[in-house]
Amino acid sequence: MAVSEKKTVLVTGGAGFIGSLLCEQLLKSGSRVICIDNFVTGHVRNIESLLRSPDFQFLKLDINEPINLESFVELQPFNIPFVGIQEIYHLAVPTAVKKFDQYRLQTLLANSVGTKNVLDLAVKYKARVVFTSAAVVYGQRRADSPVFSEEDLGILDHLNPRACYNEGKRFAETMCQTYADVHGLDIKIARIFRTYGPRMPLFNGHQVPDFILHALDNEDIVISGTADSLTSLAYVADITDGLIRLMRAEANIGPVNIGSDVDLKMSDIAAKIIELSGSTSKIIYEPAPPYLVAMGLPNLTKAKEKLGWLPLVRFEDGLRKTIDYIRANKVLLTE
Repeated sequence: MAVSEKKTVLVTGGAGFIGSLLCEQLLKSGSRVICIDNFVTGHVRNIESLLRSPDFQFLKLDINEPINLESFVELQPFNIPFVGIQEIYHLAVPTAVKKFDQYRLQTLLANSVGTKNVLDLAVKYKARVVFTSAAVVYGQRRADSPVFSEEDLGILDHLNPRACYNEGKRFAETMCQTYADVHGLDIKIARIFRTYGPRMPLFNGHQVPDFILHALDNEDIVISGTADSLTSLAYVADITDGLIRLMRAEANIGPVNIGSDVDLKMSDIAAKIIELSGSTSKIIYEPAPPYLVAMGLPNLTKAKEKLGWLPLVRFEDGLRKTIDYIRANKVLLTE
C-alpha cells in the first residue's frame, strides 16, 4: 500500500492501557498512527514496541493546550497539510483511581477544554471521531434492573468530588453531539464499561491487577466490599475491536455500549486469580471506599445489531493473559 493511500489516525491517550493496544491494532490494519499522551496515567513502556514503526509517531502533548499538528517536525513524513487526518479516537483523560484528587483539575479540563481542542482538529480536517465515554454516565446500578440501554437517562450528583469525571463525560458527550450537529461531522460515542487486561496500571485502585500482584506474592487479596460485590469485566482486545467497528459504522448511530453484560462476583474473580497463578493467598474484605460504586451492566443489543460486535474473549483466557503479563513485567511495573 502506498503511503498516500494509508489513513492517518490520531489517538489521544494513546500510551494508556486501552489506547496503546488500539494504536497497535490500527498499525496492524495498515493505518499511520499519531499517538498523543502526556503520561499522567499512561506510560512509555506501553508503546515502546511501536516506536520503531515508520507509520507511528508519538507526541508528548497535553490535550488541554491548543494542538497544532502541522507545527511538529516529527510529523513531516505524514504530510499532514496535504493529506490531513481521517480518523480521531479520543481517549485522553486521567484514570488513576487512587490519585483521583491529584488530577481533578486535569480531569475536568480534559473532559471540556481538551475535548474541545480535539474536536476543533476534527473540524479542521473533517475527520471522523470516536469518543470514549464511560458507563458512569448512567449513574449507579439500579435495584430494579441492573441493565442499562443507550436510551436510559442516568442520575448523577454533579457536585460530587468525582463529578469532574462522571459529569465531565456527560458534558463531553454533549459537546460531541453539538459539534456533529453544527459542523456536520461524523462523531460517535462509545460508552465503555469496566475493562481488564495487560497494561493496566498497578496501585491505582484497579482491583484486578492489584489482586494479581498480591497473588503472585502470596499476599492476602483485599476485596473492597463483600463476598457478593459484583462487577462486569470485558477484555481489552474486545474493547478495541468494538471501537474500531464503531468508527466504521454508519453515521448518526448514537451512543453505543461496549462492555460485558455478565455479572461476576469479586470473590469469584479473586479465587480464579489464586487458582490460575498457583498462589496461596487468602481473600479478605474491607469496606468499599466511597468512590467504588456498583456499576450496572450494558445492554449489548445495539452493539450486536449495528456493529456485529460482542465480547468474545473468555474471562478465564483474558485473566490468564493478564496474569502472564504482570508476572513477566512485575519488576518494571512495581518500580
